[in-house]
Amino acid sequence: MYAIIEADGKQFRVSEGDLIRCDAIDREVGAEIAFERVILASAGGAHVTVGRPHVEGALVRGTVVRQAKDKKILVFKYKPKKRVRKLVGHRQRYAEVRIDKIELPA
Repeated sequence: MYAIIEADGKQFRVSEGDLIRCDAIDREVGAEIAFERVILASAGGAHVTVGRPHVEGALVRGTVVRQAKDKKILVFKYKPKKRVRKLVGHRQRYAEVRIDKIELPA
C-alpha cells in the first residue's frame, strides 16, 4: 500500500513506516499530523485510485520525529568592476515525519 501526497508544494511517495523530510511544521516532536492532500492511492495489486485533483476521503497520518536545520549553503553575489560582493549563509529548517497509517476510502 502506498500513496502520493502533497506537502508544502512538493509531492512524496509514501508507504507505512517511511520517513520523509518536509519543510518545517509548527508542531512539537511527537505530535501527530494528517496529510489530507492525497493525489494518488494504491491498496496493492492493480487497483490504483487517482484523484481529480485529490482522492476524496483518503488520509495519511504521521508523527513528527524531529525538527532540525539542514546544512548551511553559501550564497555569493558578485558584480565585476563595481566592488560589490555579498556573502550570505542560509540554513533551511525541516521536519522529519514518520508515516504511521494510510487510510483509503472503501
